This record gives sequence, structure tokens and C-alpha cells, in this order.
Amino acid sequence: MAVDPPRNPILTTWPLLLGMGILMLGSGLQATLLGLRATVEGFPTPVTGLVMSCYYVGFLVGTTIAPRLLLQVGHVRAFAALAALASVAVLVHASWVHPLPWAAMRLVSGMCFAGIYVVAESWLNHRASRSNRGRLLAVYMLVLYVGLGAAQFLLLLSSPQTAAPFMLVSALISLAMVPIVASAQPTPDPAMLPQPVRYRDLYAISPLAVVAVAASGMISSIIFSMGPVYARLSGAGTHGVAEFMAVSILAAVLTQYPVGRLSDRADRRTVIAGACVLATLVAGGIVAFGPLPRALYLLLTALFSGAALTLYSLAVSHINDKLEPAQMVAASSALLSINGMAAASGPVMAGSLMAAFGPRAYFGTLAALTGALTVYDLWRKSRRSPVPHAQKGPFINTQQIVTCAGLDPAPSGAVPESPLAASASIKAAQGAPSSP
Repeated sequence: MAVDPPRNPILTTWPLLLGMGILMLGSGLQATLLGLRATVEGFPTPVTGLVMSCYYVGFLVGTTIAPRLLLQVGHVRAFAALAALASVAVLVHASWVHPLPWAAMRLVSGMCFAGIYVVAESWLNHRASRSNRGRLLAVYMLVLYVGLGAAQFLLLLSSPQTAAPFMLVSALISLAMVPIVASAQPTPDPAMLPQPVRYRDLYAISPLAVVAVAASGMISSIIFSMGPVYARLSGAGTHGVAEFMAVSILAAVLTQYPVGRLSDRADRRTVIAGACVLATLVAGGIVAFGPLPRALYLLLTALFSGAALTLYSLAVSHINDKLEPAQMVAASSALLSINGMAAASGPVMAGSLMAAFGPRAYFGTLAALTGALTVYDLWRKSRRSPVPHAQKGPFINTQQIVTCAGLDPAPSGAVPESPLAASASIKAAQGAPSSP
């Protein structure tokens, strides 16, 4: 007989949340460190972009492998194995500074982190119920963002030209296993794999959502992978790179909720267009009027990231307004794949343009992407009527920094449809009507 999850699942999932927080310290430091070290070592910017893109290729592979690994060995063993492999991959970066092994290890890291997120989020799903799943997801996302943002300042503890920061990343990833493995909390039974959904069906349901999910994948991958390269090429030292990346990441923490609340009250397409317009104007201003005073520059960077990093949540919320709850699991998994495939191309494109036109091409590329999405959004608005307010579900507060994959809408005690059910499914979990 299924046992109902406790009323406060945070009390029983704190070992997992603690482990994921520690893991994000390592993950956040690793991404920035690699971009900075590659620039210091003189890697050509397009090569650096290609190396960083391998992470997203590995992530796509990992989302396919991870569910099968869970079925075979269970959650704790899968988490431990993947974290150990990710820890070793970081040490290879320090031992062999060359684009080829770095690309291979980025691929391995992407595979491992995809599996880790599947483990963590399906575990959270097991401990959540309809009434508290939204709060638990919010705490989980807060832990991830705070870990990623705080990680940027760990760059200041040692020189990126030494092996010390790589050893710190490896230690943090390994340390993240301790609360998971040592926890006495029960683990969920491995769930069934999701049924696939055709991409063309998703596009027919909401072309804007599909295009926005792809664009947001490219934008976020450029920010997280090429942001450190841009800051370094712009003349920033280690402290400046850490500051730039921290501002870029933490800004999204402040904007998700107010933007989401606004989209619940207005046409989400209008909110997407508004976020894109703001991001385009800010990025274009940085390109046109730079260099700027440091304080103004960081403020504009925060405004850009705060607007641009809401696009994934807005897009997923928009398509969920048009889906039946039973469709959300498979649909969200397909959206994650679209996001990941687009993300793999972002650093390559930005790196090539930065090599051709200089560091300013970083914000120039981002402005072009958000500008193009604005035009497409407005065109789509002219083609379809907005979703009636009565059919809109609540805003889905999720982000593609981790490509969330695990919180599905199965009711308490039911067998989840998939460990890859995206956090986009929170609408059904919160008791949305069967006809959105």
C-alpha cells in the first residue's frame, strides 16, 4: 500500500537538498573556471565555444541513459556513481589542459549531471504531494540558484591557472554524495519511462513556445558557458569574472516570481515579448555605448539576465496552458530535448562571432536572439487569439540552467509516469482542472 508523503517534505528531503546545494557550488565553479582557464591558456574563442557546447550534447545523452540506470541500480547508487564520475572528469581537466580531452570531459560531465538531476528530482517527486509540490520545487530551485551564484566567488580562493580550483570542484562534487548516501530516508521505486511525443505535435499546439524554448536554450548556454570568456576578453581579472557571472545568475532569482505573477494576469505572449524587448534594448545598449562605468555595466547585465532567463519558464507555462494534464509529462520531456539541442549550438555560435568581431559580439549575439524572438512573438500574436484567462494555469517557476527533469504530476501514492517529467508539470500537481 502506498504511503502518503509527510506534510512537510522539506524535513525529509533536506539531505538531498543539502547535497544538491553542495553540488551546485561545484558545478557553478566548474563552468566559470573552464571558460576563464581556456581564455588564459589561449584557446581560440570558437574552440572554447565548441568545448563548452559538449556539455549540452552530453546532457542530451544523459537524459536518455539516466532513467535506465535508475531502473537497474536505484537512486542512491545511481547518484553516487554519476557524482564520482563527474568528480574524476574535473580532475582530468586539471591534468591535461588541451581542447580535445576537455571536450570529452565536458561530454562526460553533461551526461553525469543530467543523471544526477533525474535522480534528485524524481526523489523529490516521491516525497511531494499535490498540496506541497509547488513549495518544494520553489525551495529546490532556490537551492540551485544560490549554489550556482555563490560558486562564482569561490574563484577568488585560488588562481585559475593552478590545479587548486579544479581540486576544489572535485572535492565539492564528491562531498555532495555524503548526505545522499548517508541518509536513512526511504528512496522511491524507479518509475516507468515516458511515452515519446512528436516535436511537430508540440509545434502545432504552440509554435511560439517551441521557438522560445529553443531560443532560451541558446541564450542560457551562451551566458553560462561564454560569459566568463567574454568577461576575461573584456579585460576583467578573476574578481571581475566572478562578479560578472554572479550578477548574471543571481538576477534571475529576483525576477522569476514577479514576471511569473505578471504572466498569470496578462497574455503570456505579451510578457515574453516585453522581456525580449527589455533584454534586446539592454544588450544593444551595452554594445552601442560601451565601455560603461562599472556600476552601470553590472546593473545592465543584471537587467539583461533577469529578463532573458525568464523566457524558458514563460514558454513552458504558455504551452502548458494548452495541454491536458496527462500530456504534460511527455511534452515537457520533449521540450527539454529541444532546449538542450539548441543550447549545444549557442556557445559555438557566440564563440565564432566573438572571434570574428571581438568581445562585444557576446552581447550582440544575445541581442540578436532576443530581438528575433520578439519579432516572431509579435507575428504569432497576429495569427492566434490569446488563451482565455479561465484556462490559464499558474506560472511554472523553472529554469533550464539544470534542465529540470523530475517533478511529475502524479497524485500522492500513484506511480509517477516518468523520472524525466519536467517541473513544468507543476500545474497538474497543484490540482489544475483537467481542461486547461
